[in-house]
Amino acid sequence: MPRLWDKGLPLDERILRFTAGEDHLLDERLVAYDVRASVAHARMLADQGLLSAPDCTAICAGLEALGAAHAAGEWSIELADEDAHGALERRLIERIGAAGGRVHLGRSRNDQVLVALRLYLRDATRELADATAGVVAALERIATEQGSIGLPGYTHMQPAMPSSVALWARGFAAELADDRAALERAAARADSNPLGSAAGYGVPNLAVDREATRVALGFARNHEPVTAVQLSRGKAEAALIFEIALTLGDLGRLASDLLLFYTSEFAYVTLPAEMTTGSSIMPQKRNPDVFELVRASQATALGALQETLALTAKLTSGYHRDLQRLKAPLFRTIDLATSVLAIMAHALPGVRFRADRIALAPELYAAARANELVVKEGVPFREAYRRVAAELAGGGKKK
Repeated sequence: MPRLWDKGLPLDERILRFTAGEDHLLDERLVAYDVRASVAHARMLADQGLLSAPDCTAICAGLEALGAAHAAGEWSIELADEDAHGALERRLIERIGAAGGRVHLGRSRNDQVLVALRLYLRDATRELADATAGVVAALERIATEQGSIGLPGYTHMQPAMPSSVALWARGFAAELADDRAALERAAARADSNPLGSAAGYGVPNLAVDREATRVALGFARNHEPVTAVQLSRGKAEAALIFEIALTLGDLGRLASDLLLFYTSEFAYVTLPAEMTTGSSIMPQKRNPDVFELVRASQATALGALQETLALTAKLTSGYHRDLQRLKAPLFRTIDLATSVLAIMAHALPGVRFRADRIALAPELYAAARANELVVKEGVPFREAYRRVAAELAGGGKKK
C-alpha cells in the first residue's frame, strides 16, 4: 500500500509499527477535521489556478463522501495508512482516480495534522466548557433547593465558622464557572491557521492564499511567520491540559468534601443506593466509588501535562517526529475530563443534605461574638478576641 511519502522503496514492518505507533487509532477522531481542512485547501488551490475546477469538484465531493462513510462506521484507518491523512488520500485516489493525488499540492503532513488538531481542539474545548456549565448548574440547583441548611465551615479540618449548603455549593460553582472561562481562553492558542506553513518553511514557488483558508476554516488569524508554526507545537495542548487539570482539581476537592460528608461519622449527606457500589467481603458496605475516582482524576491530567511539556523541551526549531507523541496525552486528558464532568453533572442531583445530622456548635459563632463586642462596646478587636477566648475556655460564661 503506497504511503504519502512513498518513493518505491520497501519499509521494514517493525519500523512501520513503531513509527506509526498509535496514530492510526488516535487519528480516528481527526478524520472529519482533516476532511474539512482538505476541502478548504483544495478550493483555495482552484481559486489560485493551481487545481482545475473539475478536479476540485471531484476532490471535494470525494472527501465529503469519505468523511460521511467514516462517520457511519464504514471504514477506519489502517496501520498501513499510518494516520488519517494517508488513509484519506489513499481512499480518495481509489474513489476518484489520479485527481485525488493533486490534493496534497502546497501542504505537508506537518501543517495538515496541525490544522485538523486545531479544529478539533476548538470543538473539544467548547464541549468541555459546556460540560463544566452543566456541573455549575447542578451545584446551583443544590444551593437553591437545599441552601438554607446550616453547615459548619472548616479551616485546618477543624470547625471554624457557620456556613450553609448554599455557600458551600456556590463556592464550588463560582470556581468551576471560572474554570469554564479559562478553558475557553485556552482555545485562543489554537485559533491560528497553520495551512501554508507546510513543513515549517512555507511553500516554494506556489502562490497559496493563506487568508482564503483562514476565512474558510474560521480561524482568528494566520500563524505567522511560517517558522513559528512548528515552534508552537505542544503549547495549545499544554495550555488546555493545564486548564483541565485545574478544573479536575476543583472537582476533586468537591468530591473530597462529599466523601467526608458521606462517612458514617459525619453523615451530612445521603446518596441514592444506585449511585454506590458494594464490597465483595463486607455485606454492610455501600461505597461512594464514583467520587473517589473523580478525586483521583487530576493526577492523570497532571501526568499528561508533564508528559506534554517534556516532549517539546529542548527540541531545536523545525519539525521533529517526537511531536507525534503529543496526541496521546492530549486526547487522554480530554476524554477523562469529558467523562468526569458528565458523571458529576449526573451524580450531584442525587446528593441530599441531612439537616437532622448537622449541628452548628456554639463555638462556631466565636468570631461573630468578638465582632459584636467591638461594635457594641467599642473595645479593640484584640481585646474582644481575648475575652471571647476566655469565655469559651471557661465553659462559655460571659465575664
